[in-house]
Amino acid sequence: MSHTVILSPEAIRVLGVLLEKEKATPEYYPMTPNSIINACNQKSSRNPVVQYDEETVLSAIEELKRNGLCNTVTGGGSRTLKYKHNASIAFDLNDREEATLCLLLLRGPLTPGEIKSNAGRLFAFANLDSVIESLNCLMQQESPLASQLARQPGQKEARFAHLLGGEIHDDLSANSSEMATMAQPLSQRVSALEVEIALLRKQVDDLLRLLE
Repeated sequence: MSHTVILSPEAIRVLGVLLEKEKATPEYYPMTPNSIINACNQKSSRNPVVQYDEETVLSAIEELKRNGLCNTVTGGGSRTLKYKHNASIAFDLNDREEATLCLLLLRGPLTPGEIKSNAGRLFAFANLDSVIESLNCLMQQESPLASQLARQPGQKEARFAHLLGGEIHDDLSANSSEMATMAQPLSQRVSALEVEIALLRKQVDDLLRLLE
């Protein structure tokens, strides 16, 4: 998908739910409107927690369909319409990148470590480098799907956020982020630098492969 997709918060939540349930509970996928509503309104693994009604979810589904991110499924002996996402085709994502995007859609900005620890049944990341590679792929899309944010005070790792809701305007200024970094213990600062170096190394390797 070459053009930039900007979605409403409701459509973002529904897309995240479809991505999640395809992997976590494949026996209940594609999803009925009622199952989508229940999944959107979960109290766990969601930030923010919401309370959507049927009208809100059906409107979000139509928004996703207009953007080529959702399909209606019929047949199979059921008279109830069901829905599945089309993100893997629309954005050219593999399973690892789908899992990373899914977590960002459902949980908000996350560090690579948080993505790895919360992936669960979505994808078994072998290590932190695998997470960083998936983030790098999302950021290098023709229309980027993710962005790196300024580090929060006391946060040892950089955070990443999806861009399907538009550009991220982080609360922290560059100066406040830098001051917070200097105040961190040395071990935390080293860990943060290791993550950033790994991300830069991957970007350089990709560029070198293009030049070969």
